[in-house]
Amino acid sequence: MHRCFMTTSATWKVGRLAEASGLTVRTLHHWDTIGLLSPSQRTTGGHREYTEEDLVRLYQVLALRSLGLALDTVALCLDAGVDPARLVRDHLAGVEASIAALGVLRERLVRLGDELSADQAPTVSALLDALRAIGGTGPEGEHTLGRHLDADQIHVMRTRAAALGPATHYLLEVEWPELYRRAERLRAAGTPPADQKVRRLVARMDELSALFTGGDAGISAGVRAAWHDDPAAMSGDSGAPADDWRKLADYLDRARNNPA
Repeated sequence: MHRCFMTTSATWKVGRLAEASGLTVRTLHHWDTIGLLSPSQRTTGGHREYTEEDLVRLYQVLALRSLGLALDTVALCLDAGVDPARLVRDHLAGVEASIAALGVLRERLVRLGDELSADQAPTVSALLDALRAIGGTGPEGEHTLGRHLDADQIHVMRTRAAALGPATHYLLEVEWPELYRRAERLRAAGTPPADQKVRRLVARMDELSALFTGGDAGISAGVRAAWHDDPAAMSGDSGAPADDWRKLADYLDRARNNPA
């Protein structure tokens, strides 16, 4: 069940909402056109009026955007259902992580600056500290991936996942599974792999893959091999038969290799 932040009878016209949110009227009109954020009410004269529930969705859109998600991803996440409490926590976590990282970087740059101001050659320790503060580290790789990727490739994926921050959760746990569900529905319905609906899903899957692999063909191949090896572990869905996942993977590969 979705929870609402508030419920009142107040409404906002597009100009007032644009001013309050820091967006432009043009942006709100565009979001209405693409179905991302449409006003729930209109006046008898046809003017847009946004309700409190629309403001909740606007917050969700802006929060997801602040986590680095594209508009298409934001729309898909909202369609799939996003827990407002989880979104607030992730938004806050992203802000706090940024503050903490900047604080660490500031301390290390101050130390580096003090050494330079004193006409001292910066120590190796100070330089490495500054580099670590800029670079960061990432989460542990999946056991299944470890059978198909070497340590350097796992490190690339960890680093890129860390750079995405809280957006990683929405990309991996919301959007990616939803893309696979949509692809499976098309496969089960007998839609040809070369159909544009399938190819659009494949293109977005490949875009997501590039976010975590950096476009490295070797890493991408290793990830696909891991899916074929143990699809239940990779998908997090232990209830789905492995043969079904492999049929879907073959279906998607045919969509990649056989353009319309």
